[in-house]
Amino acid sequence: MNVFRTLVFSLLLVGPGLVAADPLDGLEEWIDAERERWEIPGLAVAIVQGDEVQLARGFGYLDLERTRAVDADTQFGIASLSKAMTATALGMLVDAGRLDWDDRVIDHLPEFRLSDPWVTAQVTVRDLLAHRVGVGRLFGNRLTFMPGASRDEALAALRYHEFEQPFRQGYVYSNAMYVVAGAVLEAVTGEPWEDIVESRLLAPLGMSRSNARLQGLDDNAARPHQEIRGELVEIPRRDWTWGAPAAAVNSTANDLARWIRFNLAGELNDLNLLSGDMLNAIHAPANLIGLDQESRAINAYGLGWGLGRYQSFQLLRHGGATDGINSLLWLVPELDLGIAVSANRFTGFNTALARTVIDRIADLETTDWSLSLFEEELDARAKAAEAREAVDRERQDGTQASQRLERFVGHYQHPLYGSADVLAENGTLKLRLWQDDSQTLVLEHWHHDTFKARWSNPAQREKFVWFQMGEDGQPAELKVRFTLRPLALEEGIYPADYTRTVRYSRQQ
Repeated sequence: MNVFRTLVFSLLLVGPGLVAADPLDGLEEWIDAERERWEIPGLAVAIVQGDEVQLARGFGYLDLERTRAVDADTQFGIASLSKAMTATALGMLVDAGRLDWDDRVIDHLPEFRLSDPWVTAQVTVRDLLAHRVGVGRLFGNRLTFMPGASRDEALAALRYHEFEQPFRQGYVYSNAMYVVAGAVLEAVTGEPWEDIVESRLLAPLGMSRSNARLQGLDDNAARPHQEIRGELVEIPRRDWTWGAPAAAVNSTANDLARWIRFNLAGELNDLNLLSGDMLNAIHAPANLIGLDQESRAINAYGLGWGLGRYQSFQLLRHGGATDGINSLLWLVPELDLGIAVSANRFTGFNTALARTVIDRIADLETTDWSLSLFEEELDARAKAAEAREAVDRERQDGTQASQRLERFVGHYQHPLYGSADVLAENGTLKLRLWQDDSQTLVLEHWHHDTFKARWSNPAQREKFVWFQMGEDGQPAELKVRFTLRPLALEEGIYPADYTRTVRYSRQQ
């Protein structure tokens, strides 16, 4: 008998004629009230325990205009929760004897190249899924990398990507390596990643409202939102198809409840997509992340799942964040419990909700996690705003560029990040990346030869770029600081604790 069922059984024996209270009693009203506190337009929540769906419903609305209420079938982009689905699809091939976790990538993708030839020859499928290759992010939530490129074209650029840590010597989260894993899946099956995930995983599990492409969204899909300069606004969706194996699945509360049931039980309605040993391998730690400073527990990463601890309970968990949509999925095997939450803005409430549900189910001491995390978020945003203001104060007044603006115009190139064209239009400089008009920034003079670059999509906010002169005194390099993880996105993408400065060389 599992821990949860033991708990329930003991509560039923509290005394003659007494019935244990429902631990989730009043939860829905609490969620609605806290959604208002956090100013979240819409939420989708799924809670499963003991293979029974305890809650699958929506709260709030698809958008600020309240055109339609969120329900249990409303689609949300679940972003990096997709990683576990990519790993599961690969696990099905391992079960079938068509692949091994420790197969070398080059044996399936002979064209695969990283900047180190020896590492290229050693990387395995397991390395890709466990974030232990050492190659980090190419894009963050606000940056699309080569959006118009094919998957093959984008992957070909990886040979120029620098390592952030030595191979297999640490944890470096990498969407790009999951894209490689998706390419392995395609090479073995001869089918597109999207078709495999939809036909071999989502459909058999009965996840009929889920899909693996932006075009799969319909009129019952949550709209993304972001606070920009103090105002919550709807922001545009963007398509980054080449990166789909890392984060492209759209799903619903009803469908995520089915995904939870499958991962807790290893089957769903007698359907066994994976062997028990294979599911255990996917859920097992494959790479050490480090020590959680709050709980003093060890954090690790499996194959598409993070492993950690809440209170005394082991967790399988993952978060997912893309443009204006924020998701979370936690499994608590000891309680036979799973929780999924999606919100149509970036928010810490998802974590507060997951903790609150566990506290209630496990009959732990009551903590107001929503208030606590809300105050933490306000504090973090205030600190990020202060740091941003400190950068602004460092601006040097009264300076001017060393060249007439038209002198900066030209074509600049980087092996990994491709092309950057500086254009002049009506006396203003613009920066166009990847020869893609949708990836254009307006350059506003900051000081000396540094410019603040403002995206045409306001949700992407601003970044800094600057020019470096050559021996002849003319612009020789363009430097762009890409933000891969801001301190607080809704306070702006700078400052940040994870950036990459790319040096583009001017082409003659």
